[in-house]
This record gives sequence, C-alpha cells and structure tokens, in this order.
Amino acid sequence: MMNMESARFKQKVVVFLLLALTTLSFNTFATPWDDRDPAEVEAILDSKFVEGKYSPKGADSCLMCHRKSSEVMALFDGVHGNPDISGSPMADLQCEACHGPLGKHNRGGKEPMITFGANSPVPAQKQNSVCLSCHNDEQRMAWSGNHHDNADVSCSGCHLVHTGKDPIRDRKREVEVCSSCHTQQKADIQKRSAHPLKWQQMVCSDCHNPHGSLSDSNLKQMSINENCYSCHAEKRGPKLWEHSPVSDNCANCHNPHGSVNESMLISKPPQLCQQCHASDGHASNAVFANSNNAFNAGQSCMNCHSQIHGSNHPSGKLLQR
Repeated sequence: MMNMESARFKQKVVVFLLLALTTLSFNTFATPWDDRDPAEVEAILDSKFVEGKYSPKGADSCLMCHRKSSEVMALFDGVHGNPDISGSPMADLQCEACHGPLGKHNRGGKEPMITFGANSPVPAQKQNSVCLSCHNDEQRMAWSGNHHDNADVSCSGCHLVHTGKDPIRDRKREVEVCSSCHTQQKADIQKRSAHPLKWQQMVCSDCHNPHGSLSDSNLKQMSINENCYSCHAEKRGPKLWEHSPVSDNCANCHNPHGSVNESMLISKPPQLCQQCHASDGHASNAVFANSNNAFNAGQSCMNCHSQIHGSNHPSGKLLQR
C-alpha cells in the first residue's frame, strides 16, 4: 500500500514539474507589456523616440540579457547582423536601429521596445515604417496603398530578419509562404490545369510584385495581358482578325492560378463561348442539357474556330485559319 501511495505521489510531482516547465517555456517568449493596452504601448514608444535615449554600448547592452536566445543570435547569420555591410542595422545603431531607443528597458525589461509580427501591440503601419526607413528603393515605391498595405500586413508577416536565410527569398519556399494567406490560390494551383507553381518551376513573384505596383493585383506589368505576354509572346499579336475578349483581358477566359478545365479555362466549352455568342444564325443550336450537338465533340467550338486567339489568314475572319 505504501509503495502504491509513494508511486502516486511521485507521479503527481512529475506532472507538476512538467506543467511548471511548460508555463516557464511560454513565459520565456512573453513580454511584460503584453497585457497593456496597445495604445498605451504605442504612446510610450513614441515618447521614447522623442527622447532618443540610445544605449552607448549598442548591442552589447541588449546581449547581456538576450544572448541566450537562439532566435536573437541567429540575427548575426544574416546581412542585418553583419557590421561590415554598409547600411545594415548592425553597422549603425545596431539592435536599436529596428527596436527603437533602449531608454529604461534594461532596468528590468518592463519598458516596451518595438516588437514585430502579428502579436505585436505596435500597428503594422509603424512596424513597416521601421523596415521602409532603409528599404525604400524602386521595388517598394508603390507599397503605400497596395493590397498588402491596405490589409495591414506587416513586413515580418512574410519576412524573417533574425535568420541567415529568409525563407520567402528562397524560390523553393516562396509559394509556401504566400499560400499560407492566399488559400484560394493554394487550392487553384493543385487543380488539373495550372501553372507549375506547385513544382516551383514558377513562383508568385514571377507575375506579382508583393510590395506593390501600379497595375491590378500587384502585377509586375501594366496590364494582365502584358503580364501574360511576357511568357506567352505568341499570343501578343497584332492579328489581322482579332478576338475581342482575347485582346481585352486573358482572364476573361482563363484562371491564371488553375482550373478544373483544360487550358485553365474558367468554364468548359461550349458553355464558355456561349456566355458571349448566341446560337442565332449559327449552323448548330446551343447546347442544353443532354441534347445531341456538333459542339459536344472533340474541341467543341474549336473544332472549326481553331485560331481562337486571333488569325492572320486573309480568310480567317471567323478565326478558322
């Protein structure tokens, strides 16, 4: 009986210690100002910038407490932590170049510093202003007002700074990072007809500038068609006989991220064609239900109208040659 009670007591002690260690591990990543009102934290940080009380010892002051964190020390594996690179944070104000003036933070760690990420009390716009104070080249000139900016996406939502290699800058991992938010596109690229993003033969930034552009959907070119023509040059034209929806917008017929239909079409022919073309005056009737029709065979409407993107043949008015 005593042995059984002793075993139960030891079991309770082990459970207690595990719970204590678990709580400690979570608290290690918590900050003393997590429970404060975000507006209060933001006001304190603003006042600290006005006072401008930076540490005379730079990163040495920070590392007195933070050197035990592998996440912090990983900074020195990348360009941001290299003091020999001109313009890097470590070549300037070091940790405080990004996290703001030290102030009284080193006196118990209770005074807030700028933190980054979705759980930070600092608004995404102010987080991004830190990054954009250095990264303000032509690649980011359209950041203000673009889709990611309007959605309050922070730079740290996609990028990692405390690392030797930012995952999103690796073509093999870029699609994985983007699709963690863009779930509809993640589903589309798995469909039977799609651009080869899931094999990393293409990546999102081949078509889009995630930092903003002057065209729709952050496209790198000035229009959807120009974006498509950068690879599909044979569709550019000009054509003697043009197909108006083709010259207007490739996305009128195609879903560039993927489709269950052939050639990434948004709908299956002939239903796709009949969205614009009525059967009046045509040799065949429109397709309804399971009725027999010449449209149902082979390439459907393209059995005859094979040059659907446009024709240069003198007799190709109906896109037949």
